[in-house]
Formats: sequence, structure tokens, C-alpha cells
Amino acid sequence: MKTQKLKFTFLVFIFSFSNLFSQYTEIINSNNPGFSESPYSVGSGVYQFESSFFLKNLSTNTPTSLDNSWGVDLAFRTSFFLERLEFDAALTFQRDRLLGNFTNAYTINSGLSKIMVGAKYLIFESTYKDKSKEIRSWKRRFAFDTKRLIPSIAVFAGVNTDFVSDVYKTNTVSPRIGILLQNELSNYFNVITNFFYDFIGTNFSEYQLTITGTYNFNDRWSWFLENQTIFQQNQTNTSFAGGLAFLFNKDLQINTSARFLREAGNNGSYITLGLSYRINRHVDSYKLLDENGNEIIDTPINRYNNKRKGFFNRIFSIFKKKNKGNKTRNRGKRKRNN
Repeated sequence: MKTQKLKFTFLVFIFSFSNLFSQYTEIINSNNPGFSESPYSVGSGVYQFESSFFLKNLSTNTPTSLDNSWGVDLAFRTSFFLERLEFDAALTFQRDRLLGNFTNAYTINSGLSKIMVGAKYLIFESTYKDKSKEIRSWKRRFAFDTKRLIPSIAVFAGVNTDFVSDVYKTNTVSPRIGILLQNELSNYFNVITNFFYDFIGTNFSEYQLTITGTYNFNDRWSWFLENQTIFQQNQTNTSFAGGLAFLFNKDLQINTSARFLREAGNNGSYITLGLSYRINRHVDSYKLLDENGNEIIDTPINRYNNKRKGFFNRIFSIFKKKNKGNKTRNRGKRKRNN
């Protein structure tokens, strides 16, 4: 009987462990090669770097307009404090070629054009049944779970800094806020939807709507399709993209994409080649549950912590004055052998 209870407790422990820390994944979860962002964090103890080299071309004859641009987007993602909370930093270095004013000459601008820092928090995580273990009914196993229509939701808040090259300075710091949604419509197909309000309070504020569909062919390959529309005060820019991602190993992903642009009445292209890598220092935590699924509070570790009166009391106890009273040492009398 005790053996059966022990086995059941172990199974409950494993189940609670996998659900409690669903933010962390065994393989890298990169936002590249698309422009959308997943609502999920990378997980605590994970330090993730995402890079993307891009080449942009526009067919335009308008003076002082962008004709050609290339550069690199860099992003850093990590989580601490909370599994649902992620901190992000992004920067862009680019080199732009602008068409001259009423001449055939070109103007070259280059430098850091973007430095943004922010954070996102997963406020709701969608749950659904795992039907892969359903063996009694073929219909139930392959029926669509309507709960998958309910997306996981995260909120984002960030700041566009002005620590950029002089040619790209706006002389202001502007907020960036957003809502991130993800629907896992099947075990292989996901849809991500992003709503962003960027450069708030400036003359070039904009709304961004990005919808991305991702399908996994197998454990290594996946492809995506994406549409992004940017609503500005005087114009609307739209892009359609497709691309591939290859999982080289659990911590390294290689990706590429091609994008058709429509900006200010001009057509263009945007090609990327990216690399995402993570340093994985994630350490799992757990709660010990009994056979009824309740957390076991009275454990030797908890009793020890309560006796020590908490973490900060243990720290401050180092600085407490010790008793300087006279100490005596009792020695037992030695018996002398005659």
C-alpha cells in the first residue's frame, strides 16, 4: 500500500512539475525570422541572443527617399524573478543609401538606428487536453479542441531610447506598448498575433498589426507565413513574408526569410539570414505534492527555515553582537592511577 502511494505521489509530482514551469522549453524558442513576438518567455536562467542580417531594396524615384539599406538586427532575451516575465533589449545597425535631391547622386547614412529595452509578462496561458493518450475513441482523439481558439496573452511595455547615431536621433524618448497573442491550433501549427503602438507621443507614432502562422514539418524544420501592416499618419506600409527555420541543436537555430514590401506607393524586397543561440542555465524548481494533489508544507527544509526565522533574519544575525560574558570550561577530573 505504501509503495502504491509513493508511486502515485511521484506521478503527481512529475505532472505538477511540467505544468508549473511551462515557460521554459527544452529547445530554443526564437522570434526569428518573423517580425512577430511570442507571448511566452524564454524561461529563467536562459540568456538568448537573436541576430538577423537584412538587405532591403525599394524601387523609388522620389528625392531624399530610401533606395537601399542593409544591416543587422540584434536582440537579447532573458527571464528572472518570475517565469512569466521576460526582459528584452534590441538594437539595429544599418547603412542606408538615399536618393539625392533632384540629382543622381546618393547620400549614405550609417550607424545605430535603434536601441529599445522592454519587458513582457504572460497574463494568461491557454490550456487544453492532450489527446495523444486517448485510445478509447478515434473521434475524440482527432476532434478539434475548441479551447485552442482561446489564445495565450501577454502584455509588453518598452522604451525607444535616443542613444543612437546622430543621423537617426529624434531628440526624444518614446514608449512602446503591445498585446501579444498565440493560438496553438494543433501540435504543429501556431498563429501569433501582435498589436503594437509605437513611438507614442511623437510626430511619427504608428500602429502595428502582425499576424504570423508557423508550421513544424518535423523536429528540425519549420516554415512561416506573415503579414505586417504599419499604420502611420500619412501612409500605410504593408509586407508579406515567408521563410524557413532549421533547428541545428536544442540551443541553436538558423533561419532565413524573404519579404515583399509596399511602402508609400513603392514596391520593394526585404531578405534576411538569421542565427539564434541561447546559453541555458535553467534550473528546475518543484513543489512536493501528496497523493491528493495538495502541497506538502511540513518538510524538514521548511521546518529548518522556520526555525531560522527566514532568509533576512539569517543575514542580519551575522552582525549581531555576541555575548562577551566570561565563559567557563568544565573539565572532568582526571583519575590518577596509583
